[in-house]
This record gives sequence, C-alpha cells and structure tokens, in this order.
Amino acid sequence: MAHRIVVHEFGGPEVLKYEEYTPPQPGPGEAMVRHRAVGLNYIDVYYRTGLYQPPGGLPFTPGLEAAGVVEAVGPGVDDLRVGQRVAYGTGPLGAYSDLRTMPADRLVAIPDTIADEVAAAMMLKGMTAQYLLKQTYRVKPGETILVHAAAGGVGLILCQWAKHLGATVIGTVGSRAKADIAKAHGCDHVIVYTEEDFVRRVREITHGQGVPVVYDGVGRATFMGSLDCLQPRGLMVSFGNASGPVEAFNLGILSQKGSLYVTRPTLMTYTATRAQLLEAANDVIDVVSRGIVRIEVNQRFPLREAAEAHRALESRQTTGATVLVP
Repeated sequence: MAHRIVVHEFGGPEVLKYEEYTPPQPGPGEAMVRHRAVGLNYIDVYYRTGLYQPPGGLPFTPGLEAAGVVEAVGPGVDDLRVGQRVAYGTGPLGAYSDLRTMPADRLVAIPDTIADEVAAAMMLKGMTAQYLLKQTYRVKPGETILVHAAAGGVGLILCQWAKHLGATVIGTVGSRAKADIAKAHGCDHVIVYTEEDFVRRVREITHGQGVPVVYDGVGRATFMGSLDCLQPRGLMVSFGNASGPVEAFNLGILSQKGSLYVTRPTLMTYTATRAQLLEAANDVIDVVSRGIVRIEVNQRFPLREAAEAHRALESRQTTGATVLVP
C-alpha cells in the first residue's frame, strides 16, 4: 500500500493528512515513480492555503518536485526504463507521496553523480533560477543585481549562478545568521533588512544608480521598496509571495519611478513544452554537476510530518533546501 499527503480543506499546516492509497497503473504516456525524496517549496503553501487553486479542486495531494526510480511505464513511453533514476520539478501536483503515476514527459533522467535528495531539491528551484537569470532577464557580466531572500532555496541558487555569470550580487536576508550563509554562496553585499533600509543600502552600493533587475520572491513586504532600487527602465521580477500577494497599485507609479517594467513569471510557462523543460533541466544538471551551484539540503522531515515541514518553512526557520523523505 502506498501513502500520500492529502488536503481535504484549505487552511494551516494541520490540513495536511497522511493517508493510504493505491496509485493507478501507468496508462499511455505515463510512468510510475517510487519517490526517494520530495522537494518542499513555498508554492506548496500557496496551494495548501487556497491562494493558488489546485486544478482538480479538493481534495488534492500537494507537491511539484521529487526524485526517485521508475517502477513501471505505460504504452508509448520509449525514453524511460524501469529502474532508471529520474526527477521532476514542474508537477503535476501530487509529489507528496511515496509512489505515484504521472506524465512521463515531465520526468528528467538524473546522472549518478547527483544524489537523490539533491535531485529532489534542485529541480523546481534550479529551473526557476535558470529562467530568471537566463530568460526573464539575461544577466550579463559586470551588472549588479538584487536578490531578495538570498538565503532561501531559490535565493542561494540565484546568487551562486549569478556570480558565475559575472554579476555583482546584492542579497537581502532576515538575520545575521542568514547573512553568513548568503555570503558563502555568492553574495557580494548582504543586507539584513530587519536592521537597515534595503533601498538606501542598494542606492549606496550602486552609487545612486540602482540595479537593472530585482528578483523578488517575497511579495507584499518588499515590492514597493524593490521598485525604488531599480534604474530607469529596470525590470522588477516578482516570482513569489512569501510575505503575501502584492496588492493592486497604480500603474502610473512605474512611469514616475523611471519607466519601469514589472513581470510575474511562472516556471510552468517557461517549461511548457518537452524541449523547454529539457533545456532548463539540463542547464541545472550541468551547473550542479560541475559544482558551480551547490544544492545544500539543510532540513529533512519524514513525509508523514509534512505539516511540521510547512511550519518550519512559514516561520522562516529553514535555509537552503528542505526535503520530505518517504
């Protein structure tokens, strides 16, 4: 008998219920995967609370990222074999399980040089960093960029990768302990936003010029300040809502602050086709395999304790990556 986490009603971490179930045998274009590790991401909280609506409604199993081994394949699946190590980071929902059946074209082969926990922690966050740095805005050598939540899962990858691309990285964090972590992962300048005004510090660091791009996964608490960190015609990339969704604002503010651009991208748009998925995933596999980006799994929870993992994530007790272990 397999197990999974099920959400029957939107709410706090307590709505995450550990239940038995029987996954269906793979149909055409599907594969059954035995998970060895499941990635924890803030988007899981958005679905749990109902901020994001699960496509099939309630009840549902959260989770978009995991790594494991192929146990069976359905008709028409020719590029996967039983026993092959695979990972995914774009869903569909249902990763909070020890065994699941899912579309085979969302799975990516993982080399033996990358451990299961690392594979489970790098796909969604790593591909997010890939499209942010190389597609939404192409970071160029010599540029100075701003990354909020620099000690978080996506933040640590963004900082390391951006540094490799030749950028000077300014990161914001919530504590001095997290500042040390960010500095060790590519941040040239770290701002503890609980102790100082990050807008003022960014302007000081850039000698009043501001930055061409801000990567903001925090949301409501940092959005307006981030606009003030941008150069004229700069790009505000709002890719997360850790502090809550950004409230409606007057578009005229963008003209007043220098003809700014704002985008709200999602990984699913950037990996909609198989070719797009493989391009992003293989880029992540490459930088992780070469040691350019280190994926550090700093927290582990049993799958049945997913609620505790969510509490730790929401209370900002976590750094780097967190995985659930079936």
